[in-house]
Amino acid sequence: MAESAIEHDPVNFETHPDRYKHWQLQVDGAVATLTLSVDLHGGLRPGYELKLNSYDLGVDIELADAVRRLRFEHPEVRVVVVTSGLPRVFCAGANIRMLASSAHGFKVNFCKFTNETRCEFEDMSANSEVHWIAAVNGACAGGGYELALACDEIFLVDDGSSTVSLPEVPLLGVLPGTGGLTRVVDKRKVRRDHADLFCTKAEGYRLRDAKKMKLVDDGFPRSKWQGNIEAKVAGALKARGGAQGRSGVSLQPVQPQITQEGQLTELTYEHVSLSIDGAKRVASLTLQGPKSTAPCSAKELYEQGDGAWALRAFRELDDALLQLRFNHPTEGLILLRTTGDSDAVLAWDSALSNMRDSGDWFAREVQLHQARVLRRLDNMARSMFALIEPGSCFAGVCYEIAMAADRSYMLDDPDQPNHIALHDVNFGAFVTHNGQTRMAIRYLGDPDQLAELQAHREQVEALEAEDLGLVTLSPDDLDWEDEVRIEIEERVSLSPDGLTGMEQNLRFAGAETCDTKIFGRLTAWQNWIFQRPNAVGDQGALARYGHPEKPVFDWKRT
Repeated sequence: MAESAIEHDPVNFETHPDRYKHWQLQVDGAVATLTLSVDLHGGLRPGYELKLNSYDLGVDIELADAVRRLRFEHPEVRVVVVTSGLPRVFCAGANIRMLASSAHGFKVNFCKFTNETRCEFEDMSANSEVHWIAAVNGACAGGGYELALACDEIFLVDDGSSTVSLPEVPLLGVLPGTGGLTRVVDKRKVRRDHADLFCTKAEGYRLRDAKKMKLVDDGFPRSKWQGNIEAKVAGALKARGGAQGRSGVSLQPVQPQITQEGQLTELTYEHVSLSIDGAKRVASLTLQGPKSTAPCSAKELYEQGDGAWALRAFRELDDALLQLRFNHPTEGLILLRTTGDSDAVLAWDSALSNMRDSGDWFAREVQLHQARVLRRLDNMARSMFALIEPGSCFAGVCYEIAMAADRSYMLDDPDQPNHIALHDVNFGAFVTHNGQTRMAIRYLGDPDQLAELQAHREQVEALEAEDLGLVTLSPDDLDWEDEVRIEIEERVSLSPDGLTGMEQNLRFAGAETCDTKIFGRLTAWQNWIFQRPNAVGDQGALARYGHPEKPVFDWKRT
């Protein structure tokens, strides 16, 4: 089954509420309602029907867009209610026919993208003063329950039939791959034995038992449903406080110009360029630093809106990363570069940080967005080398890109100035999935060095950068081209499976969190399970779902 699964057409991640097929976003003052009413025939590609509010990548792209617009276009919102527009059905989870007909890499990237959007719910709750309520007004299974789990509170209708369930293990031979296992025990603190019962009971639990096990917070009969949900919203609003007077910033489309000649593909944005060499299986991703001066006030930043470099450049970087994930799966190595003025980058970092410290919501959301894009970079199942050359601007937020890389090479050439520079943002603004900064992770074994660097604000040249541990290697101008070429050729010759396993482990050093378990552990196991015959073989559970024949398992435990 895995070998014959169809490949997908190129995916476009740009959308707008006017073009949504599956979600309705309604904003009423400080309350937003996201209603899921999936178009049965509106799948991203033909071959399956999206029954029972089941979803595919197209549904998730709309949800991710809606969440992003809530943050920037509707800063007045303090409570978001997620519910269903279909009678007696909340969400049946990921569409099984879509999964069964998808290539392996698409399935894994689909789960990862979905998880990143779920994490954005939680980021909004933690950092943007927005409370999420899942109003589960019907049957809720698999990814539908995982959608609810990403919210702060879950309320289930008590109608004698509606349940919550995670049926992936008993029905499909796979895992609740968008964070279900982790959020049940780590976030909702469900007892391990209860979680074991729940995750192997395909039909799930109705309100009484679900509430007892902490799978939901409460529930109400259908006759009192609307009034009780409104009361919960009012309580959340009172606890969160208001945000009157804020006016949002409109997000404009992010669409690259794409040219292709043979196996070379070029994607060009305003501040980002992506060059993909299919023959060499190498992608070059370049972020251009700011050409305009940093804003002097929150008013000036707001007037720049979506065009502000710090926001626009990272929205483009985000799109480029998703293009690589879904539309260019064989490029095994990303070469990360920057161009521009380091001082200009540092000035933007200072301006945003000062405005954020003064309580400006827009500056806060821009930095939070940068942090999320950098975490998307951490999650790339590709090798990443940062190339720091004369004319680079690896400083402040742009230096985070180099720290996200698996290795960084910095040219040491006395005839060409080449430096990196640190900023306060490198020590606090951009935490990874484990809640620590990349700088703290880099110096896990040397806290004294970390403290010394925190006071280091001078430009750092190549040899000193290597001595301080800020870069991996600093070849001189005589060895640069050959050494970098050899390292690139060696990297792309290695097993992609071995590299993915290695990189996912090394990138999440330090303390475990719910997020690191999702991306470093759960996603890795799902990656493996999605290739096993017990799930995706011709007689596997995923392939035979909905057919009268039972799956045929290889009973050996590994």
